[in-house]
Parts: sequence; structure tokens; C-alpha cells
Amino acid sequence: MLKVGLTGGIGAGKSEVSRLLAAHGAVLIDADRIAREVVAPETPGLAAVVEAFGTQVLAADGSLDRPRLGSIVFADPEKLAVLNSIVHPLVGARSRELESAAAGDAVVIHDVPLLTENGLAPLYDLVVVVDASPETQLDRLVRLRGMTEADARARMAAQATREKRLEIADIVIDNDVPLEALERRVDEVWSDLVRRARE
Repeated sequence: MLKVGLTGGIGAGKSEVSRLLAAHGAVLIDADRIAREVVAPETPGLAAVVEAFGTQVLAADGSLDRPRLGSIVFADPEKLAVLNSIVHPLVGARSRELESAAAGDAVVIHDVPLLTENGLAPLYDLVVVVDASPETQLDRLVRLRGMTEADARARMAAQATREKRLEIADIVIDNDVPLEALERRVDEVWSDLVRRARE
């Protein structure tokens, strides 16, 4: 089994790369998706978040109001640290469960947005960083996700710098390119990962 950590700044296109790798046959473990699962209604995770931040972070249907919570924690590093201390251990435990269920020769891609920030690189056989310029990231967040420029900049600022991410990269996928070029690069990276998994 080859354990790969996949990361990139918000708006860099990491989700597109993980989708392409999964289409090739990678076992994808998506930390963001798991992070949503562990704070779903009636979970201990959601109860802990409400205990820390109050009922103001709940939507009318009792689910987590993610935009409301995001506006609170991304403006305050201490509150973000509190949220991370609740969610990250739950995500880690579920990720390990999913990994242990994968085949022995699998390429397991852990899609982890905060891999750099949380010092998780040593957990993986190698780290793949999806890289894009801050200008590209900002454009995608505003144009494609409908964020205000201020909100997009705040979320980018809450993450590790581009330089810090590139420092831990074993493989870099440049995503300041058209989709066809990205697909070709992912094809190359996939061939490399499969070769390494068989070694």
C-alpha cells in the first residue's frame, strides 16, 4: 500500500486532482467529507461543537451551519484551534478505519486540506501538493464559489503559505494550467504512484 497525502491551498484545485486520481483507481479518503460526517446531526462531534460555540452555529433543522461557524473561526485563530481540537481527532480515527479496509497494493490518497498546517507529512509515504498562484486561488474562490473577496482572503490567510506547502512536497502538480494540461500531469503522477506502490 502506498499512502499519499494530497494537499493544496483553498481554490488551488485539489478536489479536481483527487477526483481525477480516484477515476484512475486510487482509494480516496477525503478529510473534508469525513469532517462533515463527524459533525452530522446527533453525533458526539456536533454536540462538542455546540458546547464550544453555542447554538448560534446550528441551522434551523439542527444541522451545523457551516458558513456561520466558518465566519466565526476564520476570523479568530484561537476559535479555529478550538474547532480543530474537536474535529481533527475524529477525522483521524475515521481515516485510519478507511485506510485499513483498503487492499494491500492500493494507492491510498488522503485528501487533507490542512496537511501542512497540522504537520501531518510524516504520516504518509509521500506528499503531493496541488499548487496555484494566490491570484488564481482568489479568482476561483470569488468567481466559482461565490465568496466575497474579503472572505476568500481571510480563508487563504488562515492556511499555510504557498512556500510552506511546497517545502513538504515530494510531487508538485501545477494547476495554473488549462484542464487538459492538468489531466496529462495527473496521468503522469498516477503512473508514478502505481509504480511506487508495487515496489
